Amino acid sequence: MAGRGGCYCHLNEDNARFALLALLIALYLVCGAAVFSAIEQPKEKEAHRQWLRRKESFAQRYNISWAELRNFLRDYEEANVAGVRVSETRPRWDFTGSFYFVGTVVSTIGFGMTTPATVSGKIFLIFYGLIGCAATILFFNLFLERLITLLAYVLKTCHERQLRRSGVLPQRNCRDSGNVGEVDSLAGWKPSVYYVMLILGLAAIVISCCASAMYTPVEGWSYLDSIYFCFVAFSTIGFGDLVSSQNTRYDYQGFYRFGNFLFILMGVCCIYSLFNVISIVIKQFLNWTLRRLECRCCRRYQRRLFGRWRGNAVVPGGNRTGRKISIETDAFNESEGDGRRLSGEMICMRDFLAANKVSLAVMQKQLSETVNGHPRATGPASRHNGFSEGVGALAIMNNRLAETSVDR
Repeated sequence: MAGRGGCYCHLNEDNARFALLALLIALYLVCGAAVFSAIEQPKEKEAHRQWLRRKESFAQRYNISWAELRNFLRDYEEANVAGVRVSETRPRWDFTGSFYFVGTVVSTIGFGMTTPATVSGKIFLIFYGLIGCAATILFFNLFLERLITLLAYVLKTCHERQLRRSGVLPQRNCRDSGNVGEVDSLAGWKPSVYYVMLILGLAAIVISCCASAMYTPVEGWSYLDSIYFCFVAFSTIGFGDLVSSQNTRYDYQGFYRFGNFLFILMGVCCIYSLFNVISIVIKQFLNWTLRRLECRCCRRYQRRLFGRWRGNAVVPGGNRTGRKISIETDAFNESEGDGRRLSGEMICMRDFLAANKVSLAVMQKQLSETVNGHPRATGPASRHNGFSEGVGALAIMNNRLAETSVDR
């Protein structure tokens, strides 16, 4: 616990991390908006100018007034929202189309190509999505837990084989290997969060490349557009500018729709896990930044505090009143009621220990836990690397991964 030094330590660590993360996200949004505005705005203006020229040319060619043409285009937009397409597409609300729609709902992708138009459909969507999205998030968390367990087992096995080849560990007997359970074999060892992030990143790339190889010839997209669609769909952003499985007929239609469903399911699970691993790395960066700010603030406060006193006197606290205090005085400030000395005289060791017994007790406990090598939780409010123990993706990642400090 920080003293009354005026540095950031007065804030709760979680609140400081939250404030820093909010500031970084706001800065990230501003930079992203500036980049996209510089890249996309010229293209938008050019498309707008081309549309105005085409509309004027069409109105002059067929002798149609602007008002009639505007009303016709408004009717077309309403029909487009209702699901009517000029080009030949499959029905939106048959069973297969509806199944595709509910899949985009519960996975929170939400392409927007198909939306309910009736009042009863909109009301049913609210309750259906409430339960479906919660169940799907639970499925993603359970998938993440089993995926991390599998990666931990594989990485531990590879690590043990490497140690045995180097002669650090003795060769395991085949009879003893069957007696060791999965829990015992994983006890005391956790994979690095950076290894898991690398594996999940490679898996996401492989799935996206394989899915794009399928979408490019079937949907008629370019390979770059297919990669773009995979990220938008797998990350559940779901813009809706590119949507798979929208044509009326496909070659091997049943196999294609099954492959499309399988790729989207695997991609969403993989990207969801990857996002949570990246969030752990971001948390490590926030902790590193807060430690740097704490050290700088504390050093600045100490220089300001001890620079006021001459000689080798030990100063337990700063001058809080602004008055000129004699070094010879030995009085306590009774008005404050906290028993602190107002003078800068050297205090005895007994007073020093009495004033700092809480901090010394905490320090002694931390040193003892460091020596023993197994820190214990102090209660429900205990923290592990900055996160509360609980249920959720971050708790799963935090409990099953060894988080390497950034400054190591």
